[in-house]
Amino acid sequence: MRDSVTVHMDAPPEKVWALVSDVTNTERFSPETFEAEWIDGSTGPEVGARFRGHVKRNGRGPTYWTTCTVIASVRGREFSFVVGTPKNHPMTWGYRMEPAGTGTDVTEFYELADRWPLRLYWKIMGRARGRTNARNMQTTLERIKAAAEG
Repeated sequence: MRDSVTVHMDAPPEKVWALVSDVTNTERFSPETFEAEWIDGSTGPEVGARFRGHVKRNGRGPTYWTTCTVIASVRGREFSFVVGTPKNHPMTWGYRMEPAGTGTDVTEFYELADRWPLRLYWKIMGRARGRTNARNMQTTLERIKAAAEG
């Protein structure tokens, strides 16, 4: 109930981190999240900051808002968040950056919480959703790459 995709970018880790940690950029990169904003007084990527994203599932729908909480924010290294709160969340998403040569290997990852309703969902729908997530992570990272290298 987890997966990741890595893409090499000819850009420094700090530049990539600045792109992915500003959630207002999400609409530029994500095939499913077409709008995101900081909420509850949060203004940037610090642990505990909250934001919400407007999602069109599978690029077709349903469309809904989801609230997220930042759980890791290390400049040039990692930006991760949970959907929900750290104590109650179905999923973790994030980006890790590793210097590689003159650029950065950027990994986008997700992990479903280990709860029986999610295990059941994944057993029934997991293969299809997993393929969609992998395809969307690849697309997201290619779009980030274009912005970081441009």
